[in-house]
Amino acid sequence: MGSMNQNILLNEISKLKSKQSQWEPFAWYKEMRENSPVFYDAEQDVWNVFLYEHAKRVLFDHELFSNKKERSLIPTPSKSFDNRSNVNMVDPPEHRKRRALQSQAFTPRSLKEWEPRIQAIVDELIADMEGESTLDIMEKLAIPLPVTVIAELLGVPSKDRRLIKSWSDILFLPYNKEAFVDIDQQKRQAMKEFRDYLFPIVQEKRKHPVDDIISDLTKAELEGEQLTDEEVVMSAIGLLGAGNETTTKLISNVFYCILFDKPGIYQELRSDVSLVPNMIEEVLRFRFTAHMDRRVAQDTNVFGHEMKEGQVIVAWIGSANRDESEFAHAEEFDIHRPNIQHHLSFGSGPHFCLGAPLARMEARIALTAFVKRFADIRPVAGFEVTEHLADSVLGQSLENLPIMVDHNK
Repeated sequence: MGSMNQNILLNEISKLKSKQSQWEPFAWYKEMRENSPVFYDAEQDVWNVFLYEHAKRVLFDHELFSNKKERSLIPTPSKSFDNRSNVNMVDPPEHRKRRALQSQAFTPRSLKEWEPRIQAIVDELIADMEGESTLDIMEKLAIPLPVTVIAELLGVPSKDRRLIKSWSDILFLPYNKEAFVDIDQQKRQAMKEFRDYLFPIVQEKRKHPVDDIISDLTKAELEGEQLTDEEVVMSAIGLLGAGNETTTKLISNVFYCILFDKPGIYQELRSDVSLVPNMIEEVLRFRFTAHMDRRVAQDTNVFGHEMKEGQVIVAWIGSANRDESEFAHAEEFDIHRPNIQHHLSFGSGPHFCLGAPLARMEARIALTAFVKRFADIRPVAGFEVTEHLADSVLGQSLENLPIMVDHNK
């Protein structure tokens, strides 16, 4: 059975209990940056940092802040996997080796090759919107695009994408105090089914490799070492899960920002689609309520407080991304800021998100195609964001986001 103290419950630290405050935690972030930039939560024995410089140091400095951890924010089912096969649970140099094996499947060259495949999936999804005047952007684009792309790139039958999506959703469900045991049980069941599903696929591709990521992972070699079947399965689960969750959230946040954070920006994008990549970076900075945790690897007072080896430290990325000392007018949504790529939403340092270039590419292709196809968009009258929130590990994602669209004449 899962032990509750192995998983860190963020809402117990922030005390943000309502859906609305979890969706918009920015006022609380600001208060913490100003009044308690380094905050110790005694209840869970967790340090928290909110400033840009601090968060970046936590992500970069693996000598002080290790990724080998017994406790985590990441809501993985307790004790259900071998940490060695999880690239996120090791440090350099071992991490370098495992990650190098995984990243052989994620080179810019392979991304270039995938671009037409992603474009074709986007075109098909947009063609499905023809003739509609009201769309649920989650159902029509943000959810199906990433899971279809990642299933295709990994080489998993696309007919199974609903299964994959449902397993990923369960694995990314955040824990809460009240239903801990129940959620843990669901996660372990999902992990088992996911593994049983992928194992024969991996074995088949090791024997008969084709042009996809799972085949690449079975072939990847470094200093004579290869990933075992189990490691390939765990990597694939990580990539299928993360590839789903992050990109769905990014696309839904893009549309949310267009509708609510910066009305009028849609027409600016339409008049110059070369601004789309900037739009995506600013959404990542402005609206991602991400957090990452590390284990304090040795006693340190680097942030002016005595931190003990073995304690957990959380970098509140969503707060760091709104730190005025790094981003002028940080509370404004501005796609023209000069340091637009300095945000930490994909992490930083050795654990920088492997899938970041893919997430960026999917969002860019999707938004560009959408903007070219539709003359204008606006929220459905009376849409209240709070009613439609669903929890997800990376913060909150919108469960559905209905919009009115005007077709190009």
